[in-house]
Amino acid sequence: MAAVSIPLNAVAYQSLSVPLSGHVIRLVLQQRGTGLFASLWCDGAACLLGVLCQDRTWLVRKACYGLPGDFAFVDTEGTDDPNYTGLAGRFVLVYEEGRNV
Repeated sequence: MAAVSIPLNAVAYQSLSVPLSGHVIRLVLQQRGTGLFASLWCDGAACLLGVLCQDRTWLVRKACYGLPGDFAFVDTEGTDDPNYTGLAGRFVLVYEEGRNV
């Protein structure tokens, strides 16, 4: 399956819910002094909390966390790790179903 891009806003804290792979995935992104961190829920159940987001690095990596796929940020202008100021353009969040199986 092809990767799907998740639209984000350039704000330091955001929470959104998106339907993916037949589930409702809640994503919370929070910018801290040490980087951008993500927390993920699937159908209301916490799966992964406080994961550091890095360029082209899958967030979930293992099926045991209960998510149907995986997420990664991609820097479209280089290889920097994501920060909130570029979330509406430079840093793209992609989702790929079955990636962590």
